[in-house]
Amino acid sequence: MTPVRRQRLILILLMVAGVGAAATFALKAFNENLMYFFSTTEVAEGKAPKDAKFRLGGMVVNGSIARPDRGIMVRFDLTDYNKQVTVEYSGILPDLFREGQGIVANGRLNEAGIFVAEEVLAKHDENYMPPEVAESLKKTEQLKSEK
Repeated sequence: MTPVRRQRLILILLMVAGVGAAATFALKAFNENLMYFFSTTEVAEGKAPKDAKFRLGGMVVNGSIARPDRGIMVRFDLTDYNKQVTVEYSGILPDLFREGQGIVANGRLNEAGIFVAEEVLAKHDENYMPPEVAESLKKTEQLKSEK
């Protein structure tokens, strides 16, 4: 093999290895940032991951909003009209957050089974409901009508 061919072969192998490493890093980063959506029924039944972030959606239960330490920490219940999950959030809630409205929260479950939210997203007008929450509520209504 001539020196020119050897250099070309080494260069091609290095480029293939570089593209492979870049693809590996990109897929790993994508997988780490992927968040799945779960309904309150799925979380209550233990289908949600215990050690990973995910999205939880549902309707805020009337009368469930409480501020235990009178600070910025708030605790409330979410429901899909089948089961409820308690959510804790430390921070400023969106202006449109209120009882009886659909929300989606990002976070993870703690050891006590309480969902600790890092971000709370509320609907942006009175006719809008997050698509995941609407689909979850439809599934719950279908399950109730089958029983």
